[in-house]
Amino acid sequence: MSVAQAGFVASLAVSPASFRKEVTSACTTSGDGLFSRGASCSALLRRKTQHSSTMKSFNVPTRLYITAKQNETSTIKSVPVQVAHELLNAGHRCLDVRTTEEFTAGHVKGAVNIPYLIKTGHGMSKNPKFLAEVEKGFSKDDEILIGCQSGRRSLMAAAELRDAKFTGVIDMGGGYLAWKENGLPVNIPNQA
Repeated sequence: MSVAQAGFVASLAVSPASFRKEVTSACTTSGDGLFSRGASCSALLRRKTQHSSTMKSFNVPTRLYITAKQNETSTIKSVPVQVAHELLNAGHRCLDVRTTEEFTAGHVKGAVNIPYLIKTGHGMSKNPKFLAEVEKGFSKDDEILIGCQSGRRSLMAAAELRDAKFTGVIDMGGGYLAWKENGLPVNIPNQA
């Protein structure tokens, strides 16, 4: 459990153990310890924090965290890879936000690669040209499936595109790893 989650749980009006159990069953957590995806997760946070007296008892960072998680999970549509495959067959476009190296090792057929994070001398940082590159290749009303390796970068990219007024943004839950695991068609360069 991350420090943010621990502070969040400690400041709830319910026991931390019962809340942790409920959150664990309703929400998934990513490697950074943040809640991700799912209307049930968003609904749970709203239900546990809907009373103004409860929200007032939280410190400011916790209130901001709760609000961000409620907004993030409730406004970004995420679909399983099987549904994503059907949407691609119906005419949606695929935006792969993985690094160029990851993309060239294999990708969803027909995907366009615009990395959300790029390698720098100190690890990874946000691609400062991401939004401009997306705007060159996609219109604001295109139906876009956004995928990455496992689902974390695509959620961040989807949130940024949503904030930039792209209206047809859908996150591909589980990313390329789930796509491959489900035996869906991939393009692997240099494969005979």
